[in-house]
Order: sequence, then structure tokens, then C-alpha cells
Amino acid sequence: MAQDLTQGKPFPVILKFSLPVIGGNLFQLFYTLADSVIVGRALGADALAAVGATSIIVYLVLCFIQGITGGFGICLGHKCGAGDEKGMRRSVAASVILCCVFTILITAVSCGLSHRILGWMKTPEGIYDMAYGYMFVVLSGTGATVFYNMISNILRALGESRTPLVFLVFSSLLNIALDVVFIVPLGMGITGAAWATVLSQLISAVLCTLAGIRKFEVMRLRREDFRSPGHTLAKHLRTGFPMGFQMSVMCIGQLAMQGAVNALGTDAIAGYTAASKVDQVSVLVNAAFGIAISNFVAQNYGAGEDKRIRSGVAACLLQTSIANALMCALIICCRHLVAPLFVSSPTAQIIRYSDLYLLTIVPFYLLLGVLQIYRSAIQSMGNGAAPFGACMIELVLRVGATTLLAAGIGYVGICLATPLAWIGACALLVPVYHRMRGGRRTGRRRKR
Repeated sequence: MAQDLTQGKPFPVILKFSLPVIGGNLFQLFYTLADSVIVGRALGADALAAVGATSIIVYLVLCFIQGITGGFGICLGHKCGAGDEKGMRRSVAASVILCCVFTILITAVSCGLSHRILGWMKTPEGIYDMAYGYMFVVLSGTGATVFYNMISNILRALGESRTPLVFLVFSSLLNIALDVVFIVPLGMGITGAAWATVLSQLISAVLCTLAGIRKFEVMRLRREDFRSPGHTLAKHLRTGFPMGFQMSVMCIGQLAMQGAVNALGTDAIAGYTAASKVDQVSVLVNAAFGIAISNFVAQNYGAGEDKRIRSGVAACLLQTSIANALMCALIICCRHLVAPLFVSSPTAQIIRYSDLYLLTIVPFYLLLGVLQIYRSAIQSMGNGAAPFGACMIELVLRVGATTLLAAGIGYVGICLATPLAWIGACALLVPVYHRMRGGRRTGRRRKR
């Protein structure tokens, strides 16, 4: 039975849902960090730089996958909130069909363009072969990433956020073990870390699926659930594809930043990579609150509980603001420990690049929280135009700031592109949300 997010006080309901998602995201980051730490310490700074030089490409693909599967989850959440079991089954079936199609397309395009992308990003010749080997293996395992994110978003749309966490913890520990085995005794080098990531995520996806099927009747699909799927597929595409596209567009701005950093040399790449890995803690925590409010709003929107949506968004904003303030204080105080965590005996330049990145971006974490909550809430209320407009603002500001500020003030200018993009996106999303909220003061309520 799906968990009903339309009942109970919003603050504890959202917090209870958020905590497993935060735990899952942090464990996901944990095994990404494990890759970097093991690679950096076992294979050296050049190997770490190779991972860093390609990480934004991998992240771009991941963002698209998270976007489309998150959109599919919103469609399922609407049906769940409305109590439409047949619609829920059709929604799950549509997600399976579309995810199979997108897996084929994404894998073919990303692997086929790997060499061109690395050349466009000005990847240094000394790390080019390692960067290509790592990126190609990870991208060839796109199916595992799609599979896991699809199942996770289906379960979260049904109100279940703990099951994905359990298997992600298992996957994280397995990934670390495989990292050590593949890199040290087997001598597979940087590609060993890539294979460890793909295999551990695939195993997590399979186990998560089996648990979901056992727990939720609507995931036990029958042949009739796949019949005449045209309308359902179209609705899922209208919701999921724009979300995937807009998240990818945001990554294109970060791609421009990575290209500018790559041009500064290996020390800059290593310092930037180390700092950005730690910075991902905040990104993933905020994304977890975004996932929580997205599923909360989707179910309550489907049930017509408009007043409850407003209370939930306010509660989630308070929670994410507290979390961001704590993370900001912790990272600023411990910033000097970041570079040595990833690189044995880092140079003074690597430490300098890492510190500059964190000092520039971390104080703006509160803005990132506002951005995530409002964007997720607006998307779950059926408005895809405003979030897409916000992501275009982010793209323009990231690319523009990277180009103009980097030419004037160098590396700090590249780092400033991120908070400027957050400011621009919030300037659009905040008034749009309040205008939508004001237009739905008296909503319908589902009969129970």
C-alpha cells in the first residue's frame, strides 16, 4: 500500500520522508568520493584529474536521467494522490517503456561522442587516455543508472523513501570493495573504478526492484497495463522530458566552467575536483529536500489539497535552510582538510584552488535551498514553463559569467558563476510560486 502524503502534519511528514532520501543521496556521494579518494591516493593526482575532467559529462547524463525519471514520478504521484489504482499501474508501465527507449538513445549518443566531448573540453593530453577510459565505461553502463533512478522515483512517488536507501547503502559498500579489488590487486587502473560504480549500481537497482514488487501491488505489472499506452506515454513525456532537458541545460553551464578550469592545468583541475566533490554534499542534501517536496506536492495536488501544499513548502524551506546553515559552517571551518583528503601531499596550488572554490560558493547555499524547493513545488503543480525559464537563466549566467569574469579575475570568476546563476533562477521562481499559490486559495479536497 502506498504511503499517503496527504495526511498528517506537513513538517514531520516531509522530514520523515526526506531523511531516508538525504541518507541515500549522501551514500551515493559517499561511493563517488570513495572512487576519487582511492583513485587519487592509489593512482596519483593525474588520475584524480582525469576523473574530474570527465565528471561533469557523467553528471550531465545523470541529471537528464534524474530529471526524466523524476517527471515520471510526478505523474505517478498525481495518480496516487487521486487514488487511481489503474492509472498508477499504467504510469509504472509507461515509465518502464520510456526508460528502455531513453537508455538506448542516451548510451548510443554519449558513448559515440566521447572523443569529441573531451576534445571540446580541452582535456590535457597527459590525462586524455585515462579520462576517456573512465568516461566510456561509466557511460556504457547508463542502463544501470536509468534502472535505479526509475525504481527509486516510482517508490518515492508511492510514498516509500526507505527501501531505495537500504539498497543504496549496500551498493555503496560494495562499490568501495570493488574499487579496492579492481584497482589494487587486479591492476585495472582508473577503468576499474568505473566498472565498480556501474556494477554496484546495477545490483542495487535489481534488489530495489525485487523489494518494490514484493511490497507494492501496483508494481506487479500485467499485460493489460501496457495496452494502448499512447495517452499515458505522451503525458509522461510532456512532464519528464522537459525536466530532464532543463537539468541537462543546467549542466551545460557547469560544462563550460569545467572547460575553463581544464585550460588552467592539472593543479587547477585537481583542486577544483576535490572541492566540488565536497560541495556535492550540499547539492545532494538540497536535492533530497527537493525530491521530498516534489512527491509531497504531487500527491496533494492530485488530491486537491492546496492549503496543505502551502504549509508543506513553508515547512520544507525551514528544514533546508537549517541544513544549509550547518553545512556552510562545517565546510568553511574544515576547508583546509579537503585537498589532502583526495591527494597525497597536494601542492600549495592544489590547496589554493580548492579553498578558493569553497570560500566563493559555500556562503550561497541558502539560495540553493530556495531554488530547489520552489522549482520542485512548481513542477509538481504542473507548471513546467517557469522551471525551464529558470534553468535557461542559469545557463546564460553560468556561461556568461564564466566567459567574462574568468577573463577579468581568473579562477575566482569561474567560481562566481554558480552563485550568480542561483540568484538569477530564484529571481524568477520565487514570484512565480507565490503567484500560483495566490491563484489557488480555495482548492478542492478529495472525498475520502
